[in-house]
Amino acid sequence: MPTSFTVVPVKDNTRGGKKERSEEDDVDDNNVLKEEDEETTGDGVPKENSPFINNTENDKGNSYDGTNMALFEEEMDSNPMVSSLLNKLANYTNLTQGAQEHEEADDDEGSKKKAVKSPQMGTFMGVYLPCLQNILGVILFLRLTWIVGTAGILESLAIVCLCCSCTMLTAISMSAIATNGVVPAGGSYYMISRSLGPEFGGAVGLCFYLGTTFAGSMYILGTIEILLTYIVPKAAIFVAEKKEDQLDALLNNMRVYGTCCLALMAVVVFVGVKYVNKLALVFLACVILSILAIYAGVIKTIFEPPDFPVCMLGNRTLQNLNFDKCLKTDFIDNMTVTTKLWMLFCEGPELNATCNDYFVNNNVTMIQGIPGLTSRVISENMWSEYGPLGMMVENKKLSSLGGSDSAQDIYMPYVVNDITTFFTLLVGIYFPSVTGIMAGSNRSGDLRDAQKSIPVGTILAIATTSVIYVTCVVLFGACIEGVLLRDKFGDSVKGNLVIGTLSWPSPWVIVIGSFFSCCGAGLQSLTGAPRLLQAIARDGIVPFLQVFGHGKANGEPTWALLLTAGICEIGILIASLDAVAPILSMFFLMCYLFVNLACAVQTLLRTPNWRPRFKYYHWALSFLGMSLCLALMFICSWYYAIVAMAIAGCIYKYIEYRGAEKEWGDGIRGLSLNAARYALIRLEEAPPHTKNWRPQVLVLLNVDSDQGVKHPRLLSLTTQLKAGKGLTIVGNVLEGTYLTKDAEAKRAEQNIKSSMSAERTKGFCHVVVSSNLRDGMSHLIQSAGLGGMKHNTVLMAWPGTWRQSNDPQSWKNFIETVRESTAAHHALLVAKNVDSFPTNQDRLGEGTIDVWWVVHDGGMLMLLPFLLRQHKVWRKCKMRIFTVAQMDDNSIQMKKDLQMFLYHLRLDAEVEVVEMHDNDISAFTYEKTLMMEQRSQMLKQMQLSRTEREREAQLIHDRNTASHATINDKAETGPDRVHMTWTKDKLFAERNRNRECNANVAVRDLFNMKPEWESLNQSNVRRMHTAVKLNGVVVNKSQGAHLVLLNMPGPPRNRGGDENYMEFLEVLLEGLNRVLLVRGGGREVITIYS
Repeated sequence: MPTSFTVVPVKDNTRGGKKERSEEDDVDDNNVLKEEDEETTGDGVPKENSPFINNTENDKGNSYDGTNMALFEEEMDSNPMVSSLLNKLANYTNLTQGAQEHEEADDDEGSKKKAVKSPQMGTFMGVYLPCLQNILGVILFLRLTWIVGTAGILESLAIVCLCCSCTMLTAISMSAIATNGVVPAGGSYYMISRSLGPEFGGAVGLCFYLGTTFAGSMYILGTIEILLTYIVPKAAIFVAEKKEDQLDALLNNMRVYGTCCLALMAVVVFVGVKYVNKLALVFLACVILSILAIYAGVIKTIFEPPDFPVCMLGNRTLQNLNFDKCLKTDFIDNMTVTTKLWMLFCEGPELNATCNDYFVNNNVTMIQGIPGLTSRVISENMWSEYGPLGMMVENKKLSSLGGSDSAQDIYMPYVVNDITTFFTLLVGIYFPSVTGIMAGSNRSGDLRDAQKSIPVGTILAIATTSVIYVTCVVLFGACIEGVLLRDKFGDSVKGNLVIGTLSWPSPWVIVIGSFFSCCGAGLQSLTGAPRLLQAIARDGIVPFLQVFGHGKANGEPTWALLLTAGICEIGILIASLDAVAPILSMFFLMCYLFVNLACAVQTLLRTPNWRPRFKYYHWALSFLGMSLCLALMFICSWYYAIVAMAIAGCIYKYIEYRGAEKEWGDGIRGLSLNAARYALIRLEEAPPHTKNWRPQVLVLLNVDSDQGVKHPRLLSLTTQLKAGKGLTIVGNVLEGTYLTKDAEAKRAEQNIKSSMSAERTKGFCHVVVSSNLRDGMSHLIQSAGLGGMKHNTVLMAWPGTWRQSNDPQSWKNFIETVRESTAAHHALLVAKNVDSFPTNQDRLGEGTIDVWWVVHDGGMLMLLPFLLRQHKVWRKCKMRIFTVAQMDDNSIQMKKDLQMFLYHLRLDAEVEVVEMHDNDISAFTYEKTLMMEQRSQMLKQMQLSRTEREREAQLIHDRNTASHATINDKAETGPDRVHMTWTKDKLFAERNRNRECNANVAVRDLFNMKPEWESLNQSNVRRMHTAVKLNGVVVNKSQGAHLVLLNMPGPPRNRGGDENYMEFLEVLLEGLNRVLLVRGGGREVITIYS
């Protein structure tokens, strides 16, 4: 639907309107635009010249002084006026950096830059002819006749239609991508990388580079084959004395001359690229003249077929190189004499000499190599003639008598297959003749209207070349004898180029034309491939290629040219055109496959920016093209296909692992977003089944005043616990308001992400700015995650300095976090002495992970050691499970039941039951409780300075340590307090002793010792008693363990006892190095069922 715009002039009542801009202002604006081009983004990539939002630095000198738009003054800093935007759009250019760099570098003055000319090339000169030149080439002249003769007309048409359909579908997809906005020069690499992301872009870009490089090898080999076979055969360095050595001699000649030709072409490209570009039209003219000569020759065969006889012995084709007459004997001067042909099959010139049996039994005949269009030879060439290496080229119509010796035939001058032929091989050899469809998109920076020219020019070029190929297949089959078609090198017609024998006015038209065509194509490959590599290197997505982004002062990719020449030399050393062609087919097919994939993905995702001007595309066509490319890869050569895909896969993973992160708005990111949305919608809000439960961790991380991570070992523990599986959210809270803490929040997020990368923690980072830490933690616990992908476990560090802290909020926030995690039914993990936990590089030796299972928590204590032992840090550690038996428990049965339970859980662990009886509360416990309550009361009544608090805390700590050591000594000398094995007799004896004992008297005795103990809160005394007793047992058993996992007691319901709760936990954990307190989330997380 057309959109109309109305421009309404608005006058400024106060200033009388703005003056028109002078020419000097226009010049200044152009200079500003040039400076803008030189800016770079944060990732080091040159910033694209864009006139859109956040690009108002150029307008700062032109501040708006009017009053009509005063309401929008604040917006002017970031959003341009519409008039300014339209003015920049009018002057916007998509010429890439370096479009004029060669001419400017050649200018010695350097100070006077040449004016930038707008691109003027149209569809015909800019797209159609370059595509035509790149598509038509060496395969048409050197191999198409052989393909037609070997595969037959029908299968040759199938090959042509298959390959041309592939390129046509790819061109449709490419046209859609190329018309979806401005495409800077860069061709397929730019389109794929910006559509599918840097990983796919780099992988396919390098594959396209390798394809272009091997194409250069193929064109050079074609040039040398034409030179040594058809122009100057005597220039060969290696000459075969025997027929069976001819192939090896030809390959060695190709290697030597090909290397020299490659070196010469590389020097030409290095010295003068502009001459190569200027000669492109000359090379194109050679191609067009050669094709016209073929069609003229076909027409001439209707009236006067050319005279190219083929000598046949029986039904076998002879190499017409070393004899002048197709006769066994000749009648000269009334005498019968033998001919040169006789000498090739007989031991001497005598008429009675011993000759080859097949030569004796069969007659020598001559047939016309090109019988003409009206000869009905088309019916004989309709079907295929595949065969193995060394199979003789025969005419089935002619009679043949036996008597041949296959062992001797290889030495005879027969025309034979130089390779084993089959359908899929011919597809691989033919496919390079339809490549080159990217030539137009590679020149997008030089086109007047790229969005119109690229689709029209490319599709017309493919249609034209497809018609040429189809008509050539039919005409070759209709004009040329089958044995001559299958004669790859023209040995039966005195070494003439087979397609040249058909041309008019002379075979030399085709020979010279194809020679210069191959030379030009080779030069253009050596020109384009280094620039493609340079573009990939400058994008910075493959770190080890960055050296190839540099070159000469004028931008010439010197290092990239050297690498290209080196890779090209590999193809030259292969030396066989038929062996190199399938290699480059693989790389081109992979490139085309991803062009189709890019179009299909963008179409199906319906991204808002996907608005191609080319409307004749559909995702089904793109998928068909992609499938066809994949099928052709395996049809051509399944092992080359696997190698090419492995190379692309390795490059993809390398870029993913080491490459620079880019955000190009690619389709794969959109595809990931759609897949994530679909999965989240399907993921139910309800908790997962117990069999699928795994810790989805929210890590509460603290940062210092410089936004540096305080406890990076928390991230190490997360990595070891998760091993890259499940959800990990690393959260942090900054105190303040978002408007004032925005920069600090971003810096903290960046530092946390860097720490996550260093610790190899895969997950997400979430920094929240809140008015206080308490609310921020609450917000994180409540809102982190999305949909069904939410955390179920909270991991945090124990506040080790809570006693020395000036602010009681440090431990109050901790306790509130524990309460909220419990209320949200989240599991809670608290790591004490987290800085002593092992890093990901550590490897713990033989040791134990001790689990103290006091209360059932849903199985978290069982599951966590199993998950940790999956990581290489904890792999050598053994798992021990301790459980506590009370007075009425049968410890022997408990141990058996626990062992059976672990067996059903498929967990390997040692089991030990620790028996604890209800003994009297010790004086140490009362004293410790008294000190705790006195300290708590003092801190409430007095505002102590920080120094006094630290001194008091240190004093209490020293007294606790001394008392604890005394109690441990007593425990070691008095084993009657803790029995490690309960029996029935012991149980009854203990009960009777307790009945006889008067507990009240014992308590009164203690109170008589220290009367102030009587006023203590008995609940606190009991809790302290549990902490002291359990700590003594745990320290006794697990002090040397690598890690201790322990049930975390819940905080008191009455918030008045929060500080006492912290003291209880300190006593419980005293004397232990690495401790992980575990609190279940109120559900089972481990099951015995499959």
